[in-house]
Amino acid sequence: MSSAYHLFITRYASAIIFIALVLAGGALSQLEKVRLDASSDSLLLQGDPDLAFFEEATERYESYEFLIMTWEPESPLLSEASLSGLSAMVSDLKSVPGVRSVTSALDVPLLESPPISLTDLSDLDSIPSLRDPQVDRALALREFTSSQLYKNLVVSEAGDLTAVQVTIEPNKEVDRLGGLRKSLRKLVAEGGDIEVQRELSAVELAYDEATRTVNADRAALVANVREVAEKYRDQSRIFVGGVPMIAADMLDFVQDDLVTFGTSIILVMVAMLALIFRDYRWVLIPISVCTLSATLMLGILGFTDWRMTVISSNFVAVLLVVALALAIHLVVRYRELEVKEPDMPRAERAVMAARLMFIPCFYTAVTTMVAFTSLVVAGIKPVIDFGWMMTAGIVVAFVVSFSLVPALIAILPDKGATGANDSLSMTRRFATVVERFGGLVFAVTGLLILLVVLGLSRLQVENRFIDYFKDTTEIYQGMELLDSRLGGTIPLDIILYPPSESIQPVDALASGNQSFADERTTSDVVTGDDSGFEGDFGDDEDGLWDDDSFGEDVSFADENSAEIGYWFTLEGRDLVDQIHGIVDARPESGKVLSLSTGFSVMDRLYDDKLGGVELALVERSLPADVAEVLIAPYYDPIEQQARITVRAMETSKTLRRAEYLESLYAQILAETGLDETRVKFTGLLVLYNNVLQSLYASQILTLGAVFVAIGIMFLALFRSVSLALLGLAPNILAAGLVLGVMGLAGIPLDIMTITIAAIVVGMGVDNCIHYIHRFRREFELDGSYREAMYRSHSSIGRAMYYTTLTVVVGFSMLTLSNFTPSIYFGVLTVMAMLAAVMGALLLLPKLIIAFEPLGPERG
Repeated sequence: MSSAYHLFITRYASAIIFIALVLAGGALSQLEKVRLDASSDSLLLQGDPDLAFFEEATERYESYEFLIMTWEPESPLLSEASLSGLSAMVSDLKSVPGVRSVTSALDVPLLESPPISLTDLSDLDSIPSLRDPQVDRALALREFTSSQLYKNLVVSEAGDLTAVQVTIEPNKEVDRLGGLRKSLRKLVAEGGDIEVQRELSAVELAYDEATRTVNADRAALVANVREVAEKYRDQSRIFVGGVPMIAADMLDFVQDDLVTFGTSIILVMVAMLALIFRDYRWVLIPISVCTLSATLMLGILGFTDWRMTVISSNFVAVLLVVALALAIHLVVRYRELEVKEPDMPRAERAVMAARLMFIPCFYTAVTTMVAFTSLVVAGIKPVIDFGWMMTAGIVVAFVVSFSLVPALIAILPDKGATGANDSLSMTRRFATVVERFGGLVFAVTGLLILLVVLGLSRLQVENRFIDYFKDTTEIYQGMELLDSRLGGTIPLDIILYPPSESIQPVDALASGNQSFADERTTSDVVTGDDSGFEGDFGDDEDGLWDDDSFGEDVSFADENSAEIGYWFTLEGRDLVDQIHGIVDARPESGKVLSLSTGFSVMDRLYDDKLGGVELALVERSLPADVAEVLIAPYYDPIEQQARITVRAMETSKTLRRAEYLESLYAQILAETGLDETRVKFTGLLVLYNNVLQSLYASQILTLGAVFVAIGIMFLALFRSVSLALLGLAPNILAAGLVLGVMGLAGIPLDIMTITIAAIVVGMGVDNCIHYIHRFRREFELDGSYREAMYRSHSSIGRAMYYTTLTVVVGFSMLTLSNFTPSIYFGVLTVMAMLAAVMGALLLLPKLIIAFEPLGPERG
């Protein structure tokens, strides 16, 4: 340590504590600015090539956020009592601030109640709906439960459940700035000049400022909608779902966990430290370091508007572990000096403890940062943020530990040496196990390696989003209901292209009248449901919530036009029908909608399969309110594309996204004979699958690079290849063990659990560095591996043991959370800490004794 540091600690300890209090006060003043972000954009893979196509497809439709409410009355669904209550609820929902429109079974057009002939369809002034008193409700129920269009979409197949869509008014300023930001990013990527880059920076700031209130506004709207639902729960069984509700609930879960379990963890740490040390100083000092480090980082986040997400919010808990470990190592070292140097002044002993621990703590901090910075290559913003937040937090914790711990030791009254007798400590028993049962340690290690290999072979990158929530929550129950009775959740779009020779210029598709290609106002492209993914519900009160809906204001091309769209020929229809059937036959597929659905409805009205002339009439002459339901969501006359939408059964335990997508794509190409240029998959099912699959490439494989980097740092620290390799072994085993247990237990690797690998490496590296550094010092005293091991276990081993014991008990509190990722995080962190300390106290010393990397014993 430098003389300046020595002088500062010994003479200005009070000033250090005062500065810490001032910084804590400043950080506390920024806590109200700390924000959690649960936007769906943050869960997409940055740079995903499929994302560009997805955005291109969604630009053809205005995408609105919405909520879904289920209506399941005790009386018959279409009874007067049920429809009266449903109508009243719809009316109340329309009055909620921020609601753009509400669509229900009351408003959808009825074509078979009674059946309308195809020739009469174009002569009707308006299509009847349930709001018309003359509609035959028995026929309407039969249409709802038998029509390919409405069954398991508007009304369940059993006819006892319907859904209500509450479309939310978009934030126009956020949308405008988001579009401008996208354009500027594209220009910068293409080599834009300095002015473009400056403009992008300004737009980025404006966009962040505009989005600050979005989460609060959405949460307020969800609360208001829930109040309306509560008003009618005596008349019907109601669930509320959709992206905004999931975002609001997830934020509530995370905020509650941060406050409730953060406080609980600290209180449990206090109790454990008091039980271990039985001295208020060694409770106060580590807890002060932990809370100050976390408070300062949260203050930095608030001041810089660096927003936490559901994933990156875990950094607070992990930072507590890192700070606690640093503080306990300094405390334990000081307690050793209390015994060895009883006459030395407290401040001098504190400086000496810091000097002795600086090198190992510095290297542990750096190597832990290397482990966490591996997360920045994930391409997923919340995971990247977690990596950078932990990196910054470790710097804060290191500075706080090496300034506040010695300062507090110098100020607090001395109660005398209390930690001298360690002959019966648990860590010495670990040393005894290594000495007497070393062969058993190797045997157990070999068994664990086999389990790791088996577990890793079973590790999956699939997950069910529903499993993030307990089955008692509204999100879980609503998602399960939508999947089982209303057609599925997560959306997939299949875009079909016509043969190149059939594509006609746009102006050939329309003459005197304006075509719907020119008038279309678009609706949602992706479905919104309880899975947490946006959905394709209509944005119009007359709309239908499939992957697109009644948001289109359409009319058709002039009947005198000579050109017919390829998909409205017999060849085009047969192809759509064939692919629709292939998709619908898959057990993982929920509700499937396409032009084939509309053709099927028209077949029933025509009492026969439509011929070429009738298909042309369907393209050109359907009334607008029918065409916007049957044609517009699934046909783009400009690009001559046909669109098939399917909602996969997200709650299905057999769904494997990658396998489903790959096999479905291959089956379509094989059975239709189409080439790859004519079929394109998109939608959030594709994007989220890309996120999951990227985890192997960006995380599991990069762990090898991380270990190489850590190995180089070991080599720089220990100046020994053998010591560096031995130090890596327990870390590799610990990381593999935790991931292997995940595989054996069926815990999927996803954006929530991927961070645990970095935690395992970070914690394991810390223990190994501290242990080897101390072992080498002890070995220099007498050249005995055995005695060096016992002394290391009794000194640095105690700090490792105390830290692990405190963290294990504290983090076990997370198992009481209602949010499954928090439970996983707590359980896996506990497992990581146990694996790390067992590796460092059992396997590592046995390896050192067996291979003698420090040279032969000196007698």
